[in-house]
Amino acid sequence: MTVGHSGRRHFLKTLRVAALGLGLSAGIGLSGFAVAGPDRTIVTTTAQVGDIVRNVAGELAEVETLMGAGVDPHLYRPTRSDIARLARADLIFYNGLHLEGQMGDVLDRMADDKPVVAVTERLDESRLLAGQSGTSRHDPHVWMDVSAWMEGARTVADILAETDPENAATYRRNADAYLRELERLDAYVRDALGSIPERARVLVTAHDAFAYLGHAYGLEVVGIQGISTESEAGVRRIEEVVRLLVERRIGAVFVETSVSDRNVRALIEGAAARGHEVTIGGTLYSDAMGEPGTYTGTYVGMIDHNATVISLALGGTAPPDGLNGQLQIEMN
Repeated sequence: MTVGHSGRRHFLKTLRVAALGLGLSAGIGLSGFAVAGPDRTIVTTTAQVGDIVRNVAGELAEVETLMGAGVDPHLYRPTRSDIARLARADLIFYNGLHLEGQMGDVLDRMADDKPVVAVTERLDESRLLAGQSGTSRHDPHVWMDVSAWMEGARTVADILAETDPENAATYRRNADAYLRELERLDAYVRDALGSIPERARVLVTAHDAFAYLGHAYGLEVVGIQGISTESEAGVRRIEEVVRLLVERRIGAVFVETSVSDRNVRALIEGAAARGHEVTIGGTLYSDAMGEPGTYTGTYVGMIDHNATVISLALGGTAPPDGLNGQLQIEMN
């Protein structure tokens, strides 16, 4: 079973079943599968996906998110209340690409009677990065590349418009406004990270969640753990990264809000034992956003924070208050 691609299989199955039941052709539209307008409930798995849906749906839907701040989606198992919320939903959006690895069976079951859509579903494969070595899976952390995540917003807008055609113009208008905001964010991240000196453009983090960031904005990315936090970092891997820090005189590493800092601390101690001082450059949001109701509890705030913290820690010239003047990054 493949979570990242099963959404399409079950979605098409839903279309076929409904079409047969109504005596229609398999080309039936999505409007027959969801409650239209403000009475419908949409459930999302992660806060990043939820942020897209809230911005595009606006007041036309009640949006609920299962995973909150600091929650690791790789390890997350749905509770009974989560399953009940999913069952009550009219529409479900999730990240896909195996990010929600423990939720695959539940999402598959839900797709038998309602639209269950991965926001990465329509992303061109040429934009996807390779995942864990030894597997055919892609890296699921697409949101780290703002321009790629914009495609997810377009997918959400399309699905909402197709399932509620009477309000299609509103969804399109909301999506256009959100995409303009993301275009501005993308330009800021490019400038902030582009200001880091060439010799310092190495990002060392707790797990390999930042490959899309590195690929899009020109950073070399090194994760202690693999793409999924299910894989533990061994002693050999920690020694490899310590050697990299020492040989290349890298002075800062980064912890993550949703991953233990144990391995990062081990790096610092290992480098110190070899006579090289390494500091924690800051805390980054990787698999989860900040607390709801805060600036970093939004996708824009999350990425703004990450880009600003990385830039300043590695010698760049990003403004300490970030893109929108809402950060308070302390410079070492």
